[in-house]
Amino acid sequence: QVHLVESGGGSVQAGGSLRLSCAGVAGLYCVGWFRQAPGKEREGVAAIYPGGGFKEYAEFVKGRFTVSQDSAKNELYLQMTGLKPDDTAMYYCAADDYCIYPGYIREADFAHWGQGTQVTVPS
Repeated sequence: QVHLVESGGGSVQAGGSLRLSCAGVAGLYCVGWFRQAPGKEREGVAAIYPGGGFKEYAEFVKGRFTVSQDSAKNELYLQMTGLKPDDTAMYYCAADDYCIYPGYIREADFAHWGQGTQVTVPS
């Protein structure tokens, strides 16, 4: 049974950094991060796809966020730098046994979800 647990969220000043962690991704080859801000739909942030570990990022985080996976530790990470007030959201870890990259980070490709960790960047 898959059980994803996020950690590392918090409140940080604009321009600051945070690293989110997600435990429980062992044996899962399609892993990623999504976020949902109040009043908005959930959106893909970054993901790693099978077949060479291809990584995809949403345009609004390219150059600022980095997704990585430590198979030995069974964890997925999201290193966030240059945080902005618009990055304020609940961040969710998501995973699935396998998926094929559809051209963008698609919520439907991920069957397993964590409970989320809040990231707040005050304006």
